[in-house]
Amino acid sequence: MTIEIKNEKEKVILVGCQLHDDDERFDYSLDELASLTETANGVVVMKMTQKRDRIHPATYIGKGKVEELLHLEEELEPDIIIFNDELSPSQIRNLSSELSARIIDRTQLILDIFAQRAQTREGKLQVELAQLNYLLPRLVGQGTSLSRLGGGIGTRGPGETKLESDRRHIRGRIDEIKKQLKTVVGHRERYRERRKRNKVVQVAIVGYTNAGKSTLFNRLTEASIYEENQLFATLDPTTRQYVLPSGFTVLLTDTVGFIQDLPTTLVAAFRSTLEEVTEADFILHVVDSGNADYDNHEKTVYQLLDELDVTNIPILTVYNKKDIQHEKFVPSTLKSVRISAFNESDLQQLGTILQNDFKREMEFFHTLLSPTKGKLLASLKRESIVESIEFREDLELYECKGYIQKEHPFYQQLGKDKES
Repeated sequence: MTIEIKNEKEKVILVGCQLHDDDERFDYSLDELASLTETANGVVVMKMTQKRDRIHPATYIGKGKVEELLHLEEELEPDIIIFNDELSPSQIRNLSSELSARIIDRTQLILDIFAQRAQTREGKLQVELAQLNYLLPRLVGQGTSLSRLGGGIGTRGPGETKLESDRRHIRGRIDEIKKQLKTVVGHRERYRERRKRNKVVQVAIVGYTNAGKSTLFNRLTEASIYEENQLFATLDPTTRQYVLPSGFTVLLTDTVGFIQDLPTTLVAAFRSTLEEVTEADFILHVVDSGNADYDNHEKTVYQLLDELDVTNIPILTVYNKKDIQHEKFVPSTLKSVRISAFNESDLQQLGTILQNDFKREMEFFHTLLSPTKGKLLASLKRESIVESIEFREDLELYECKGYIQKEHPFYQQLGKDKES
């Protein structure tokens, strides 16, 4: 099925309901929704907010605000109205009966952006699975309002035709996607197992969306993955070799950005992708120190890492964008470094810190190697942290000192003299 993607920007009204007195956090949440809308090729023409003790169970906002929204719709003629929280099926149905524009919520908007960003077969399947799981309960009793839901901005993803399909058809498609994903996930698991057998150190970059993860990844690995000042610029995980100052080579993985209220359907669908984080030996947590809400960004990432049961993996916090650091910025952890991803000396400092962290988890070796063992010597430079190599003329041997993983196959081959 071909889905038409509109190139022109669609006019959007944003609607938010504030339940607490934290004005700054609510304003930031609404600004983030505006950024998400822009990322999805929409233009915000108006923001409507309301303070309430609780969400209205039938219409999210109160009856008076719905009437006000109706007048705004007549005046501004928006294509879409986006709500800042996940709407229940009945709320979507009730609002759609009152309003002419398409009604979507924060969750569907994020799913829509993911549909645009997915490049790999696995990514596309996972997004479609998340979209269908989100839409399935919203099919019940929707009637004519179904056609208004679409697939988000530009009606991407499953789109209207899938929404108008019956529940059995959608469940069948969900089962089919799960079967296809099993095959793809199997390939990923075998690849991870091979890396583990080869004792390659794996480092995962995590962080809030738009923290600068992909920029840092590109600078460290000389890769050329897409980087842009927008939310969810990267969706599919990418792994490349990263060479530390000593020559020790690790695998670095760039992962999808986290965000507040990340849809649970997405967390579930992308669990196999996020396993790149759970299987890592080390995590680089990138934080945008120039963002006023950096503290909440950090908390969101840690909360999602807890949900993924990532508790025992060492983490180094990388406070990025130090050149535009926020005036109220204060590091929340001592195990951190401040950098600009565009500053070469900062990147070298980061590499040195990482290398020293790895050394603490490794075993010291002191060995003598024959000049005929050039292949082993070259491998040592890549697969261990070599601190010194000196040719001993009196012995006609290379004297090597450094650190290596105890589980590495080379560990048993080396003549080891522990440091006293």
